[in-house]
Amino acid sequence: MSRGPVGAPDVVILGGGAAGLSLAHRLVETAVASVTVVEPPDGPARPAERTWCYWDQGDADADGFGEAVAATWPLLRMHDRDGSPLTVDPAPARYRMVRSTAFERLVHAKLERSPGGRLLRARADTVRDIPGGAEVRCTEPDGRTMTLRAGLVFDSRPLRALPPARTQLLQHFRGWFVHTRTDRFDPAVADLMDFRVPQPRHGLAFGYVLPLAPDRALVEYTEFSRSPLTTAAYEAALGHYARDVLRLGEFAVETAEQGVIPMTDARFPRRTGTAVFRIGTAGGATRPATGYTFAAVQRHSLAVAAAVRDGRAAVPAPHGRRALAMDAVLLRALDTGRIDGPAFFTGLFRRTPTHRLLRFLDGATSLREEWGIGLRTPVGPMLRTALEVPFLPRRTHPAPGTGKSPR
Repeated sequence: MSRGPVGAPDVVILGGGAAGLSLAHRLVETAVASVTVVEPPDGPARPAERTWCYWDQGDADADGFGEAVAATWPLLRMHDRDGSPLTVDPAPARYRMVRSTAFERLVHAKLERSPGGRLLRARADTVRDIPGGAEVRCTEPDGRTMTLRAGLVFDSRPLRALPPARTQLLQHFRGWFVHTRTDRFDPAVADLMDFRVPQPRHGLAFGYVLPLAPDRALVEYTEFSRSPLTTAAYEAALGHYARDVLRLGEFAVETAEQGVIPMTDARFPRRTGTAVFRIGTAGGATRPATGYTFAAVQRHSLAVAAAVRDGRAAVPAPHGRRALAMDAVLLRALDTGRIDGPAFFTGLFRRTPTHRLLRFLDGATSLREEWGIGLRTPVGPMLRTALEVPFLPRRTHPAPGTGKSPR
């Protein structure tokens, strides 16, 4: 059984992850357009709860999703391989954690309260251009088909295969939410990169600790490398990090998360039809050299909402060309082993003012600032790589599997 076209909203958003919900949040908040979000029904197609982290310089409440922020850290720390700690104050920025369930609950409530908002639990099957907009055919949980028509469609669903790239690494990890018997964590300090773990042949590995209380934290083992590990290998690496490096003593694992983020210099098509656009990781929002996505998604959502408001046909890119070119060089340098990953990242944090480095990672620095930061990196290997990258062929790489919680 099928149903004919449903009352046409201005915008249909496919996928209820970070990108889809963030755009819906901006559109509903500003009443720019009527919005229907299509999310998979409960079942295997819906991802498990995820953790999204980002830094910003404002008040989370001002963004409209402060109540979804699970924790905030005013200080950041790194550990070199020899154990030397470096603690930095990124003021006025703060590092924040959002849990996907809380964010979904927040945006779903806003959609429900908005006269122009709607949440539809269904599987999006096909999307095609039609005169004056686009048409989405969906299958509802009871098996009935439904047709949605809208002026614009924004598609955040994961790609089945990544576009060809010159270099592709994967950021893959497993994390434990742990509860220790005694107080072991400083809730004011987030450990972004702890390199006191064995390093892979290609890329790098690090620990990642986000304290939620003196006796609770998210503890992760992360690699930037070519292939994911088995769950057993992640568990072994996490056990070594928690017990032998952090020396947590007796602790319980309350829950776990695991995933893979592509780190690639592929060119992601942002437009797949006259009225159909890609957003989120599928639209190139993931920063190739770091895997961070959530902050870029917020900026991009604001830009897309402004484009919808102004009636512009083009949607801006999530990242600038200069930032992507620098990321391509760094990915290649890491993959070839020309630079030492732990030394590279700790050196950047030691030699660059933190507020400037965070703006650099967000793609918000000037050419002059980027030149100054570049001089603080291994100039010879980076220059050699920069001269090589434009001549490398783009080729298809194996798909990374199920996408993960974007940071």
